Amino acid sequence: MVVLAAGVLLAASIVPGIEYNDNWMVLSFVVLILAFLNAVMKPLLVLLTLPFVILSFGLGIWLINAFLLHLASVLVDGFEVSGLGAALLGSLVISLTNMLLNGGQLVVIQRGRRGHTRKRHDDDVIDV
Repeated sequence: MVVLAAGVLLAASIVPGIEYNDNWMVLSFVVLILAFLNAVMKPLLVLLTLPFVILSFGLGIWLINAFLLHLASVLVDGFEVSGLGAALLGSLVISLTNMLLNGGQLVVIQRGRRGHTRKRHDDDVIDV
């Protein structure tokens, strides 16, 4: 949650259109709401939009993240995301911050005994 808070703070600092009223309680509440939305709503939204996510090569998840960021701004007074562009750019900043601070998501391809390949994820991370 600290990484998510850093991402939201960075997004509010550099993305025009994302603002909060300089109250740490508001930022904490936004982080709690986003963590809840990511844990509960995001898997459902990904499942419901799975064909679109697959056809867009995963870019649909970026739209889902932007939607959840905008939904958090609707639910929390004192936190505002004005428009789709700000939500998209803010979700990109939060996702990149999450990736950088968590060390990225490393995919290692290993060869089995019979030459079969399989992918192994060292760290499964749910980003914003």
